[in-house]
Amino acid sequence: MRALVSVSDKTGLVGFVSSLKSLGWEIIATGGTMKLLRESGIDVINISDVTGFPEICDGRVKTLHPKVHGGLLARRDDESHLKALKDNGIEFIDMVCVNLYPFRQTIAKEGVTMEDAIENIDIGGPSMLRSAAKNYRDVTVVCDPADYDKIIEEIKANGNTTPDTRLKLSAKAYTHTAEYDMCIAQFMREKAGLNEKLFLEYDLVQGLRYGENPHQSAKFYRQSEPVGYSLAFAKQLHGKELSYNNIQDANAALNIVREFDAPFCVGLKHMNPCGAAVGKDVVEAWTKAYEADTVSIFGGIVATNREVTKEVALLMKPIFLEIIMAPHFTDEALEVLTAKKNLRLIEVDMRRQEGSPMQYVSVNGGMLAQNQDVAPVDVTADMCVTEKRPTAAEIEDMNFGQRIVKHVKSNAIVVVKDGRTLGVGAGQMNRIGSAELALKQAHANGIKTGLIMASDAFFPFDDCVTLAHEMGVTAIVQPGGSVRDEDSIRKANECGIAMMFTGKRHFKH
Repeated sequence: MRALVSVSDKTGLVGFVSSLKSLGWEIIATGGTMKLLRESGIDVINISDVTGFPEICDGRVKTLHPKVHGGLLARRDDESHLKALKDNGIEFIDMVCVNLYPFRQTIAKEGVTMEDAIENIDIGGPSMLRSAAKNYRDVTVVCDPADYDKIIEEIKANGNTTPDTRLKLSAKAYTHTAEYDMCIAQFMREKAGLNEKLFLEYDLVQGLRYGENPHQSAKFYRQSEPVGYSLAFAKQLHGKELSYNNIQDANAALNIVREFDAPFCVGLKHMNPCGAAVGKDVVEAWTKAYEADTVSIFGGIVATNREVTKEVALLMKPIFLEIIMAPHFTDEALEVLTAKKNLRLIEVDMRRQEGSPMQYVSVNGGMLAQNQDVAPVDVTADMCVTEKRPTAAEIEDMNFGQRIVKHVKSNAIVVVKDGRTLGVGAGQMNRIGSAELALKQAHANGIKTGLIMASDAFFPFDDCVTLAHEMGVTAIVQPGGSVRDEDSIRKANECGIAMMFTGKRHFKH
């Protein structure tokens, strides 16, 4: 039995090849792989001795040869194949152990040149993987060091790998080359200015019990590279398995948390915040967020950007919650919260990253792609469009409201005061409906004066301003942009309300 070994990632290679040798396998190797194995005291055959041809073009051409691919592709049960090998002096190759030039890692480097990228496009490696994978009935193809131990165990037990294993390794090799080619295609298309193709690469995290409803099947996938504020790369410390709806809601909560640097906490139900607040610490932020809506938080999700301590854990424990997410939980907090068997406790990497990640939404027969709405708009005094000027405290609350309302389903209105939500109006078919809901909830919280209103989009009429005045709003922040903006400005002036136009809409459908 013969194996051809040519790898960039040499993790575990020496042990793997040593085991093959001890089991009687001949080893053919190339370039740096051969050098490493020989330096480790392993006798290997130079690829040039097999092909009868030297490596040329700085190693670009070394395995693209009939004595390699004939040895891989020939069917052992086909007499014409066997005759062709005999007539041409070609021997079987029973295993290929190959992983590819580090193209993805190369292009991830800052300042990478086109020349560096091109030199890290592997040609011979994918060709050998594909040849071996095609002939999986007779050839074992290995592209992942994680498979080394299983392969050695099977050879020791059976004299060779099993047909089932060879089929799985074949599928794995084709996936490996597909992902590799996709990465190259994306890079080259970007350089060439081509944008009519979209390539996505996601790995299965887990199968889910069901989707939004019990009759729908569902799975959870993640992209290859970790990002911050991502449930896909988070660590669950305790509790039941996450459901489809849990994941959707948790993602929405993390997007809100990402808006804030100060200690912050949000409670969320059905993709909308039911209470959110900043505070001097996590205890105050949680207390204010919970008191904003003590009813809707039942069965909800909580996320905070601060470590969960025993003090805040004791406050959260009596409330029925599905999930608590934080960058860290103290041991004392875990002792308190793990007493609740089903409560999911999740640590999330909340380090900020540059840029605006892409967001993908499937539609029937297609997909929408856009940059996420992550860049905040700071509300400043020069945005005022009314005679009444806002106070510094009102501007601070308008900034808070703006960061919350962009994460509420449109049409969205949020009423806030002193760094916490008092009322949330979400998903209504008209803006006045959302305003009524938010303001009524604020009044139900016992606060009827000095309210701040934030809107995700412009007011098409002055009715929202009229209602705001009647229900104790003193300042409004909205994007502006309606053909009837002047009506709203005029009404605000009549009512003595300060109103700011940010110039930036935040629809969330």
